[in-house]
Amino acid sequence: MGAFASGKYAFGLSDRSGFRYRMKDMRKEWNGSLVGNDEYEEKHPSLTPPRVSTDPEALRNARPDNSDDISAFVVYTNVGLGLIGTKMESFEATSSLGSVTVSIT
Repeated sequence: MGAFASGKYAFGLSDRSGFRYRMKDMRKEWNGSLVGNDEYEEKHPSLTPPRVSTDPEALRNARPDNSDDISAFVVYTNVGLGLIGTKMESFEATSSLGSVTVSIT
């Protein structure tokens, strides 16, 4: 396969203006246009979105936290002995829903 012309008679037409330039003075833009050296514009940075990497979320060799299972359940309250927070020795919780009546006519 032969080589391309590179002599003093090698001219090309600009894709933007249609002016004639020497082939050695022409440049190819980011969009593929072949333009003269004085018409050349670099690609604007806002046309290339920044590369965003993902945040690592997983842990290598993860194990469940067993320390909470063997510790006592502690609730602090502002009542008792004049302290702002005291350890409760006993704790009781009750709940009730009430009654529901459904009548179909």
